[in-house]
Amino acid sequence: MTRRSLQDWLEYLEQLHPTAIDMGLDRCRAVATRLGLSRPAPQVVTVTGTNGKGSTCAFIAQMFTEQGKTVGVYSSPHLLRYNERVRLNGVDASDEALCDAFEAVERARGSVSLTYFEMGTLAAFWLFEREALDAVVLEVGLGGRLDAVNLVDADVAVVTNIGLDHAEWLGTTRESVAFEKAGIFRTARPAVCGDRSPPDSLLEVAAGSGVPLWVRGRDFDLVKEAGCWHWHGKDRAGEALRLPNLPLLGLPLENAAVALQAFVLIEPCWHPQRLVEALCKTRVTGRLDRRTIRWRGRDLTILLDVGHNPHAATYLAGQLQQQRIAGRRLAVFGLLADKDLSGVIDPLLPVVDAWAVAPLATPRSRSADELSLALLERGATVTIYPEISEALERQCDQAIEGDEIVLFGSFYCVAEALNWLERHAANGGYGRGG
Repeated sequence: MTRRSLQDWLEYLEQLHPTAIDMGLDRCRAVATRLGLSRPAPQVVTVTGTNGKGSTCAFIAQMFTEQGKTVGVYSSPHLLRYNERVRLNGVDASDEALCDAFEAVERARGSVSLTYFEMGTLAAFWLFEREALDAVVLEVGLGGRLDAVNLVDADVAVVTNIGLDHAEWLGTTRESVAFEKAGIFRTARPAVCGDRSPPDSLLEVAAGSGVPLWVRGRDFDLVKEAGCWHWHGKDRAGEALRLPNLPLLGLPLENAAVALQAFVLIEPCWHPQRLVEALCKTRVTGRLDRRTIRWRGRDLTILLDVGHNPHAATYLAGQLQQQRIAGRRLAVFGLLADKDLSGVIDPLLPVVDAWAVAPLATPRSRSADELSLALLERGATVTIYPEISEALERQCDQAIEGDEIVLFGSFYCVAEALNWLERHAANGGYGRGG
């Protein structure tokens, strides 16, 4: 029989289960048992939250690396290639390795129906065990309590923050969202919450399950000053820890602070200077991701951000307000139909001078006409384009040196922009920014 390619596998997985999302652990647990899976690595950190999961995972993974550990990371969604979801010691898993893993899961599942995400999660766990890694960092796909990642009992559970998103599955209140996210907690194992005001439901789950909980603002925090920031936290015994005069970063400091607290709980023997080096080395494609390009004789700046809910949009707006530029900010924007349009655009209105909107390359996209109407009703300057890449190109045409193009609203937006930038690079016109 001809061996399936990775693309063949992904197409097969998309039609394997009747629904894309089917919350619950029973099916996954049954197949994991048949696979003989035990634990993906001796040390496991699981990360959930409404926003900031990707950068928090990246910070923690880099900290393990700088301490001399081998580490795997499982995350989602991917931007350009599925391989991005499974990283082994900083390198995307190969097509061959992923195909081997999918074959193993397929043999084990028998008649059990699994979703695309569940198959991918079990395949990642299978790969991690085979690599005999020291540690893995697992990003929850949706919620926490019923997410496939929650098959594993984490040594440290992390909730970055709690906002409203995925209401169909997580509910319409912060209390309901927090309850689902607290589902990754385990009795007597530490948990970290980066939300300064966590809902009572999260605190109640922790207290009722005997989970020691470190909360930002109470047990750890950061202080930002001109040119640097300071972190303070506590170890498992409650002793104070401090890392002063840390360099400013390109990623959110709040997520770095959460990652530091999680890391010092799982890794009691750590070297401060290596933690600083890890923070400085961490990069996440598509998250506050500034690029520079040479466009028609001009140097232009493009900021890519996958923010697609009110919490992320508010954070992005705050960052833009703090970072003054000489010229205008020109937005490129698209959004999925199930996202809160008003909650996403309202925070950005004061910091964007002109908008270019387009539909996303998915049937789940909100129409460009609807995006345009909402912005026009708020007095914004808007132009509609048939696709994100054309909207980006036209904003580049209009931009002059000193302007900044801000592309945000969805992973689909950033993925299309990255493809466009790769094509531009192939023509000799692109360079990575700081």
